[in-house]
Amino acid sequence: MSDNTQQLIDQVQSAHTNNSTLKIVGGNSKDFLQACTANDTLEMTSHAGVVNYEPTELVLTARAGTPIVEIEKLLADNGQYLSFEPPHFSENTTIGGAVASGMGGPRRPWGGAPRDVLLGCRLLTGTGDVMRFGGEVMKNVAGYDVSRLMAGAQGSLGVLLEVSLKVLPAPSKTITLTQNLSETEAHQTMRELAAKPIPLSGVCFANGQLYIRLSGAHASVNAWSKKIGGERLAENNTFWERLRDHQLDFFDRSQPVWRISLPPAAPSLACADSTLIDWAGGQRWIISNAAPEQIKAEALNLKGHAKQFYGNALPEPWAMSSQVALGPIQKRLKETFDPKRIFNPGTHANL
Repeated sequence: MSDNTQQLIDQVQSAHTNNSTLKIVGGNSKDFLQACTANDTLEMTSHAGVVNYEPTELVLTARAGTPIVEIEKLLADNGQYLSFEPPHFSENTTIGGAVASGMGGPRRPWGGAPRDVLLGCRLLTGTGDVMRFGGEVMKNVAGYDVSRLMAGAQGSLGVLLEVSLKVLPAPSKTITLTQNLSETEAHQTMRELAAKPIPLSGVCFANGQLYIRLSGAHASVNAWSKKIGGERLAENNTFWERLRDHQLDFFDRSQPVWRISLPPAAPSLACADSTLIDWAGGQRWIISNAAPEQIKAEALNLKGHAKQFYGNALPEPWAMSSQVALGPIQKRLKETFDPKRIFNPGTHANL
């Protein structure tokens, strides 16, 4: 547990003075998402440790380099959890990287995204200044909720030093049901389930099976499991963890695997050779050898957004659909927080 704020400030100020650029590196588990061309690295893993945790207040504050596995263990020991279910692409994945990526796991539609649980942050700007947003201060620049804009910005707006997150009590019971269905049948079923007051915490179609995860009070979970039907997955089955961490066979990094963000009711993509449906239809993973322009155009036509995650293409600048909409705001903040553009050059499509 250590606070390396001053060392980080010194390195940023030096880069600012010398017109150099820095790649912010935590656990480095999401390097495949970036196309960064910086001169040097800003190492964050030594800036780690839980700063404050009050289980009764449902708030945890940690330095950005703190491994997620450590935070999740601490929360589990107190009967709590991170509702956005951050992916663990490695054991070194940090909480700062989880927030900066903006990525949520299978629970995302019901537990929220990182921005939804981010209460505040300490930020190191490109001029070497330390600023605090949200949390106890509740003060923002130009009326923007700056702390939440850091979720998904990929470090392009500044260096996250600390994050304060809302945590939740862990559900008392969780079970997973499976049903053998076609893709069309599974998509229709998941939309019907999502429209009902069911304690869902994950709905995914993969390899000809629909996986339905229920989390909540014992009585509610038991009652709904009887109504929904299907085979119950063994409690020690790791399907959801493997889905969260992209360890299922579907995520073969040698193939062109695309992430498609779509309205849940949108039809299947014609260009897909194989499809995995997550988030009850809101997130599609497809394997396709179609031209990237064709895939992006089809996703856009369905009011969605496409990005290649794995395959032989070089990483593109990272932009989820929500970040595309926030582009103009983030550009103005970039001018204020990082005027010389020293942080993570090339990683963000809108800056």
